[in-house]
Amino acid sequence: MHRLLIVSNRLPITIEKRRGNLRFRHSAGGLATGLGSFYKSYDSLWIGWCGIPSDEMDMEEKRDVEAKLISDYKSHPVFLPKRDVEMYYHGFCNKTIWPLFHCFTQYALYDKSLWESYKRVNETFCDQITNIARTHDNIWIHDYQLMLLPKMIRKKLPNAQIGFFLHIPFPPFEIFHLLPWRREILEGLLEADLVGFHTYDYVRNFLDSCRRLLGYEHTVGQVSAGDRLVNVDTFPMGVDYDRFASAVEDAKVQKEIQRIRKRVGHRKVILSIDRLDYTKGIIHRLEAFDYFLDKNPKYKEKVTLINVAVPSRAKVEHYRLLKKQMDELVGKINGKHGRIGWMPVWYLYQFLPFSTLVALYNVADVGLITPLKDGMNLIAKEFIASKTDGKGVLILSEMAGAAKELGEATIVNPNNREEIAKALKEALTMSDEEQQERNRVMQKRIQRYNVERWADDFVETLFRTKKLQQELSAKKLTYKIKRKLIDDFHKSKKHLFLLDYDGTLSPFAEKPEMAKPDKELAVLLKALTRDKKNEVVIVSGRNKESLGKWFEGLDAELIAEHGAWIKEKEKDWETVEPMVSDWKEEIKPILERYGDRTPGSFIEEKDFSLVWHYRKVDPALASARANELKDALLHLTANLNLGVLEGNKVIEIKNVGIHKGQVALRWISKQNWDFILAIGDDWTDEDVFHVLPESAYSIKVGSLPSRAKFNVDSVKDVRSLLQDLVV
Repeated sequence: MHRLLIVSNRLPITIEKRRGNLRFRHSAGGLATGLGSFYKSYDSLWIGWCGIPSDEMDMEEKRDVEAKLISDYKSHPVFLPKRDVEMYYHGFCNKTIWPLFHCFTQYALYDKSLWESYKRVNETFCDQITNIARTHDNIWIHDYQLMLLPKMIRKKLPNAQIGFFLHIPFPPFEIFHLLPWRREILEGLLEADLVGFHTYDYVRNFLDSCRRLLGYEHTVGQVSAGDRLVNVDTFPMGVDYDRFASAVEDAKVQKEIQRIRKRVGHRKVILSIDRLDYTKGIIHRLEAFDYFLDKNPKYKEKVTLINVAVPSRAKVEHYRLLKKQMDELVGKINGKHGRIGWMPVWYLYQFLPFSTLVALYNVADVGLITPLKDGMNLIAKEFIASKTDGKGVLILSEMAGAAKELGEATIVNPNNREEIAKALKEALTMSDEEQQERNRVMQKRIQRYNVERWADDFVETLFRTKKLQQELSAKKLTYKIKRKLIDDFHKSKKHLFLLDYDGTLSPFAEKPEMAKPDKELAVLLKALTRDKKNEVVIVSGRNKESLGKWFEGLDAELIAEHGAWIKEKEKDWETVEPMVSDWKEEIKPILERYGDRTPGSFIEEKDFSLVWHYRKVDPALASARANELKDALLHLTANLNLGVLEGNKVIEIKNVGIHKGQVALRWISKQNWDFILAIGDDWTDEDVFHVLPESAYSIKVGSLPSRAKFNVDSVKDVRSLLQDLVV
């Protein structure tokens, strides 16, 4: 089995320097806990910052840290100076990316010096990884602190197998495009082979940004990024279910349970637990509890809200202000509603050991988890896993990624205090039977897709993605294959060329009339047709007028409108079979209506087809309108013997039975060719590839799967190949 290199901002080990001595202990919570057992089951090495600024250690201490981490913890440290820690982590990561990706745009700071530090630290990580990595290692990079790293590694290790997982939300395009360095972030991520997110919402946002900012399209999550295929998929992170479920019986946990019960007495317990962060909705939650007590005074002295806020990022101003606001609000609620012997909010601002955490989960009658925005929220899953008797109600924010999986929980809008108050009342009165019924369903689900299954799923998908890339790479028109093609060409005497036009011989243009052949292409085609051994057929979706005008005088044969019209040398245009076009009167008004509603689109009318172009339309609107139009057209054309074809930024309606493959056969069967070369770029050319004899060469422009035997990256590569044939 190949090694797995797990890369994250921090190691799963906390190193402290006390009185000149270094102390090592396993970190708790977050990624460290989630992947703790998983990475030990692999031949793994975890790479990350050691937690102590490098300028606070001498060379001997650094060597000691590195040696102990490698030998005892299967980890390798990255050393960062204090200034970079401040500017990269406390700066760009937590003052720019964190608020922006959580849609708190008012807190996002765009400072070029912080961005430069972010780049510098990613480069430091890259240097460490490339020094350590072996040929067949699998590199799994985690989270928003290292989004430039895949591209940096790819540059140094072109064949590396790289996965990236984002643990926070990926924002909608309207938010993401506020970032000045948005293209660099996307380009960094797209050099991974697999990019993973918790939910499909985040996948959709990411793909939308890739399309709108970089022009990269996708097919079922597979992005054609230049000459690479990148897989983008959903992997909802789980928890170590058995660890939480079995811990309830632990003597230490049972002792904590008894201590908490003694403290709260007969009262119902509502548990609110989160890291102190403005994204977690803690203030909104406390205000909702205050409102609940106002509206339901009978619950006074009958419930206690245990509000746990784990200290976080105390150096960031927004967090200090949040702590102050929370302190004041807790004091206000306790002063307003409290009685002698009863404090409505039991407030803990501290890190909790595992035994206390599980005890709180188990004791709580209600889990109140209502973040304003959260990538996943594993606390909700831990809460359910700890409910061994099945009792307890989870109230969960619809803004948490976990809400997509835990649909049996009571789902609320975290900004709606009335809705939260109502949910609290329903939770406190819910029958044991209903609680158990809901929780058992959720427990089975999160037990089945636990953290180990999540990690295995990601790594297995990374393997499959790399295998698919290798299969596509095996189809690349390499130098060796190209030389064989050229040799076969020169050895043969009768050559047939079946060449698509747009996206193959010529780049796409915004308007059809702007795509006429440039001087380079005109010279190339003239040289190709000058050789009497060559039969050149241009197989295009263009109308016959454009092709006739552009290639007038060229000794080539033309196919227009995907096969509706053909023009042999020194002959007039003719149709392949009798066709009608009276259907246009019924279809054209529909296209016009969609054109009016979609700025940037336009209609092209050919003799036997209608085409709706949307290359200049905003990508998000184009996708929605194209899908709507296809649905409408498929319904209308069902009884009209018409086909609806989707090309590159076009939808075309034409007679069924007419396609490029049908007319290509006409030339293939003309004589016994000893060399055939077909080149095309979109799915309409697949019909040509399908009818070719086994001995033919077929080439697809682009990296998506195809019937073609080989792939090239671009129009430039096509022209280069044809140039080699005419030399």
